Amino acid sequence: MPFLDLVKKNRSYRGYDHSRKVTKEELLAMVEAARLCPSSVNVQPLKYYLAYEEGIVADIQSETKWAKGLPDLMLPHPGKEPTAFIVICQDTQIDANLSRFQRDVGIVAQTMLLAAVEMGLGGCMIGNFNAGTLHDAIGLAEPIKPLLVVAVGKPDEEIILTDVKDGKTGYYRDEKDRHYVPKRAVEDLIL
Repeated sequence: MPFLDLVKKNRSYRGYDHSRKVTKEELLAMVEAARLCPSSVNVQPLKYYLAYEEGIVADIQSETKWAKGLPDLMLPHPGKEPTAFIVICQDTQIDANLSRFQRDVGIVAQTMLLAAVEMGLGGCMIGNFNAGTLHDAIGLAEPIKPLLVVAVGKPDEEIILTDVKDGKTGYYRDEKDRHYVPKRAVEDLIL
């Protein structure tokens, strides 16, 4: 699949098909892609917690908050939750500075999601979670700090890219629960 098509299919999905389980091997393949990414000063302090068993997935789901831009909706809808998660963490024994590697977190998350799209999956980066309670819920060792949660599953919703109108970039849903994501035009991005 051409790279730009992968990028277009890599949306922030908030609805998944529960009949399609994500395997440990698929999550490992996503981490394999991530481990090859650049790292600031090549320190490589990021570690990954893989969740694909239903109980652990449910525990992580309960610690996350989705779609802050749509506060009146409960997303994912019941029964449409992801079937796996990757929790991107930092090993503070390697480097204790949690802000230094935020770029690395974004790079590996995007790389993992592009790998997911190539596998026929999709996901969503979730930054809205309580790091302390998530840390305890999944039993991480003390020096490991969760930085970002990445949901993974087979997408089961329609996401439509649209042009920004009147400067409004907020995403929205229509009466058929289709998710619209306004994007600025290339000519509006070039300085």
